[in-house]
Amino acid sequence: MSETSKVPELNNQASQDEGQNVVLKKSLSLFNGVGIIVGIMIGSGIFISPKGVLSEVDSVGASLIIWALCGVISLFGALCYAELGTSIIRSGADYAYIFEAFGPLPAFLFLWVALVVIIPTGNAIIALVFADYVLQPLFPDCESPAIPRRFLAALAILLLTLVNCYSVKAATKVQDIFTAAKLIALVMIIIIGIVKVCQGNVGNFQNAFSDTTTNPGSFAVAFYHGLFSYAGWNYLNFVTEELQNPAKNLPRAIWISMPLVTGIYVLANIAYFTVLTPQDLIESNAVAVTFADRVLGFMSWIMPLFVAASTFGSLNGSIFTTGRLFFTGARNGHLPDFLALINPKFATPIPALLFVCFLSLIMLINENVHSLITYMSFIESGTIGAAVLGLLVMRKTKPNLTRPIKVHLFFPVFFLIIEAFLVIFPFVSSPYECLIGILILATGSYY
Repeated sequence: MSETSKVPELNNQASQDEGQNVVLKKSLSLFNGVGIIVGIMIGSGIFISPKGVLSEVDSVGASLIIWALCGVISLFGALCYAELGTSIIRSGADYAYIFEAFGPLPAFLFLWVALVVIIPTGNAIIALVFADYVLQPLFPDCESPAIPRRFLAALAILLLTLVNCYSVKAATKVQDIFTAAKLIALVMIIIIGIVKVCQGNVGNFQNAFSDTTTNPGSFAVAFYHGLFSYAGWNYLNFVTEELQNPAKNLPRAIWISMPLVTGIYVLANIAYFTVLTPQDLIESNAVAVTFADRVLGFMSWIMPLFVAASTFGSLNGSIFTTGRLFFTGARNGHLPDFLALINPKFATPIPALLFVCFLSLIMLINENVHSLITYMSFIESGTIGAAVLGLLVMRKTKPNLTRPIKVHLFFPVFFLIIEAFLVIFPFVSSPYECLIGILILATGSYY
């Protein structure tokens, strides 16, 4: 059962508080919470980000360390969110925490960049990766043409938006069908890697740190690519109102999920390097397909099938989860009322889904996936950093706030230092994408 299929329907399982506010039932167990975190985190990133990480740091050893550190950074951030999520038990995650700590304007700015940048860009990235892996068998020796790639990505976004508009049950069935594909693909890659190591294929790990870059901006962009694959560790906080006993189950879900995903990612990257040289990996537009071509022979066609199914399911999950954030924002008067509407017949947030679909299609204008990752991650790092900064602020401004979990100050301080690094240094290597993000944020303050 997939992570999103466990989320109760917005309308059918909700109750009305004084005829106005929707109150969602606490129907998510610890198992469901682990499913949400793991299921959303493991998506398209592990199949595309290895190229982005390696091309920035220029060495196998440094890239593997970055993958491990990204897991540690995400764990620290998730622990901070555990305190926030158990002390502010409202859906909306970052939005709710920024609103509580800094007030309505910063919270609105987060909603603005989430609506205009983070969510549609993430959908565009996943859709383009899906198109890449579908088209790769047709263009094995070159990059797939831009027009078919964009068309297929747009078709996937439109199709899944229609499914999510039609029925929550239909959307969760789609998720159920495609969830297993991501795990099958990764387990297959890891097992092959273990066999290759046992056979002595470890040449790429000798002198693993030679040629490592010393450019801090390149390291920051490499972290962006790695952290993109870990994105989703905070998604359980979007449905805190529906989690049973969040004071216990939220941190437990984090401690189970984060080491599991980190281990899978590091092992998958090691497996890639047991078969592909660093140059092979950088030149590949579909790393998992190139990997399968080298080791599976005539059965190599199954890898793009599994990865395409994985990314298709991830895109469905991403589209499915957007409604709650915008519903919460519209409920607080920070977004137009129509975004909070739920269709009474289908029990789905059709206006929000269609609007996000439109913005996601616009993002397909830029088909460079790695550029889009930098563009989105710069904005997302800033907003997540603001939420964690809010944790420290509320320690001073709201000392009497009930905190079932209170993390050591080391975790938020360390996390904020990393987030500052990720926000500042990319201006050196990717100033264009960063400036666009700042301009979009500035337009939100105007409104």
